[in-house]
Amino acid sequence: MALSGVEIFKLLPKTNCKKCGHPTCLAFAMKLAQRQVSLDLCPDVSEEAKQKLGEASAPPIRPVSIGSGDRLIKMGEETVLFRHEKKFINPCAFAVEIKDTQSHEEIESITQEVIDSEIERVGQRLRIDAIFVSNASGDGAKLQEAVNIVLKKAPQVPLIIHTEDPTSAEGAAKIAKDNRPLLFGANEANAEAMAKVAKDLKIPLGVNAKGLEALSALTDKIKSLGVEDMVIDSGARTAKEILADNTCIRRAAIKKGIKALGYPIITFAQRSDAMLETMIASLGVAKYSSIVVLSSVQKWKSLVLFTLRQNIYTDPQVPMQVEQKIYKVGEPGQDAPLMITTNFSLTYFIVTGEIENSKVPARLAVMDSEGLSVLTAWAAGKFTASKIAAFIQESGIENEISNKELIIPGYVAILSGAIEDKLPGWKITVGPREANAIPTFLKTR
Repeated sequence: MALSGVEIFKLLPKTNCKKCGHPTCLAFAMKLAQRQVSLDLCPDVSEEAKQKLGEASAPPIRPVSIGSGDRLIKMGEETVLFRHEKKFINPCAFAVEIKDTQSHEEIESITQEVIDSEIERVGQRLRIDAIFVSNASGDGAKLQEAVNIVLKKAPQVPLIIHTEDPTSAEGAAKIAKDNRPLLFGANEANAEAMAKVAKDLKIPLGVNAKGLEALSALTDKIKSLGVEDMVIDSGARTAKEILADNTCIRRAAIKKGIKALGYPIITFAQRSDAMLETMIASLGVAKYSSIVVLSSVQKWKSLVLFTLRQNIYTDPQVPMQVEQKIYKVGEPGQDAPLMITTNFSLTYFIVTGEIENSKVPARLAVMDSEGLSVLTAWAAGKFTASKIAAFIQESGIENEISNKELIIPGYVAILSGAIEDKLPGWKITVGPREANAIPTFLKTR
């Protein structure tokens, strides 16, 4: 179980030296108890205390990573059951299955689909994160061949190698060692041999057992064999089982401090029905899966899952926002329209998209409203006539345009007169209330 702030305080030097950036050791201990700071900030803590506090302050879900470079996948480190308590840390990864029974062309085609899966939404690049190579043939040589094809086509994409045969596992994992793959397929029957492969190659191990008691016993056994980094599978395959097992695993790790279940979860969502697969995958995203394995890459399915993941893994206490400045959409000249909106990310990207759809080059002034939407910012006093006027004057935009006209959102039409008073020489035009009316508005001006 995690130590309280007072228990942590007893293990600290109690010098109140402020080297950690906090006024007292007690204040630092309270932050440690809430997992808001690292023990490394205290330069005077004893080795004995480091050992005790290091284990106590570790996140209940062990951090595990696969892949490398820009496509490194981080999992675990979660500290809460519900995102409103704090936030979820590491977004779940989507992996697409490739079977080693598929042809060379099919494997290359799926790999290319993974490479091409990236889209941009609300300023973030979203994509299928990994490839799950399955030893469906039972032939180690075929598994190695499939891994080689994937690595040649997409060496940067993280791999999950699935086989229950330790010899096949060793051969395939050695090929992908530099990619730091996840080796999945350890069970009660092969635990010692699979653990040896993972330990020797210094890669994470995927562990499978039927039920939570069997799974916790198996992770304890594998940990005793020297493997610390694991990803776990309780054998849940139906929606009911996934919901129950994932919830119990998360609750056991966070509320009960059961270390044997404190590992990232992998969920298998593959279905012949794409809609059903998307629903199962969505359940995995919402209920604690760190990896969700899919059967195929389909753009509509990816967009649904990317959007859900993005919403769940944002910080609910910090609105998504973009930088305050004047953005160019297209190649606007001196007489191009100048519009204004708030810096809430979704507002910015929707408005920008509609301006692009109009094919009319324009400038978009994005004002800092602490990430609030137009109406919310206006109601909160963060999108007012005086603030808008000050932003426009300080931006220097009037030196770049020939027509001093500012188009404001229709929802704040009430501000038009006040803005004109505070911006002498400017014409204030009320634009559409809804973003989807922007193309018609701009085209008919």
